[in-house]
Amino acid sequence: MDALATKILTPEEAVSFYGTLVLRTAYSMVKNQQDAEDIAQEVFLNMLKTDPTFECSEHQKAWLIRCTLNRCKSHFRSVWQSRTDGLDENLSVPFTQEENVVMDAVKKLPLKYRQVIYLHYIQGYSTAEIAKILDIKQNTVLSQLARGRQMLEKTLKGAF
Repeated sequence: MDALATKILTPEEAVSFYGTLVLRTAYSMVKNQQDAEDIAQEVFLNMLKTDPTFECSEHQKAWLIRCTLNRCKSHFRSVWQSRTDGLDENLSVPFTQEENVVMDAVKKLPLKYRQVIYLHYIQGYSTAEIAKILDIKQNTVLSQLARGRQMLEKTLKGAF
């Protein structure tokens, strides 16, 4: 295991170590590279400004993911976002071609299913950890995972 993964990182180290994680998380939610980059930048600026205290490296990682998801929700609530349509871009994204096929299907899911699918299958969190990160009940996470999987199965049935 990487030595940086076991210690609490400074904001500057966190940008290097968790930058891709935050960007991928934001991109999976907002479906736009530029918006995802803006959100990632805001998350790390927030970390720098607030200087939160973390119990461990896993707590720091969870905090970054939670901040990213909250910022994505704020992005969707913004007046600007609700009155504009993003460009349908085919930019290179931080995923492989196989991951892009699955991520395209995940991106079509409603936000609540997209969040739990991403955290469970891509980030590897348990349902208990997801419930804690999203501040919802574990049974809700399990229900959303099951419904999200059903939706993905229908979407991906012909893709593979």
